[in-house]
Amino acid sequence: MQDRKKIFIVDDHPVFRKGLAQLINEEDDLEVTGEAESVAGAMDMIVKARPDLAIVDITLKDRSGMDLIEYLREYLPALPILVISMHDESLYAERVLRAGALGYITKQEMTSDVVSAVRQVLWGKRYLSARMVDALLGKMMAGQAGKGDNPVDVLSNRELEVFQLIGQGFKRGEIANMLSLSVKTIGSYHESIKKKMHLKSATELMKHAVTWVQTNQ
Repeated sequence: MQDRKKIFIVDDHPVFRKGLAQLINEEDDLEVTGEAESVAGAMDMIVKARPDLAIVDITLKDRSGMDLIEYLREYLPALPILVISMHDESLYAERVLRAGALGYITKQEMTSDVVSAVRQVLWGKRYLSARMVDALLGKMMAGQAGKGDNPVDVLSNRELEVFQLIGQGFKRGEIANMLSLSVKTIGSYHESIKKKMHLKSATELMKHAVTWVQTNQ
């Protein structure tokens, strides 16, 4: 019997983790050998477990999955990473690829395509939907790779995370606690986001953030 490839899942929804693990464990050559619901919980566990592939969600219990991807790229640079997220891939696919992940799949696609995505990333190949590949190629041909038409494209990963939390209704102090940053630092992010998105006030920032969250999640 062939050795099964070890898969580690990082997602903050227990029911989703269970369903995903069941799909993977049905394959003769794959098995889920570890799970975590937060960035902090996943960091040491993955380094100790040394899986063959990590599946990471963008939105986790404590911090952004982007932080975990960047951490793993530093400490386990050879580890293939596949992102599975509820967010539309047009928002995050380029960002996760730049951060070091090899693939991106939405949770809506999971049932039919996740095993194919896992295998492709295990082989060291990139995985994106055909729609996203066409979109990226179109941007490259137009000379706009990395810029895009989405207003949040101008934000850094951390700024986008703060913008998303603003849109979800969290106050500065709450965001500071969630991201383990000072309230002053969160205030600096507020100002930077307003400047980059050409917003004049905190009220305007809140309205844009709420609208963005409602549209994209």
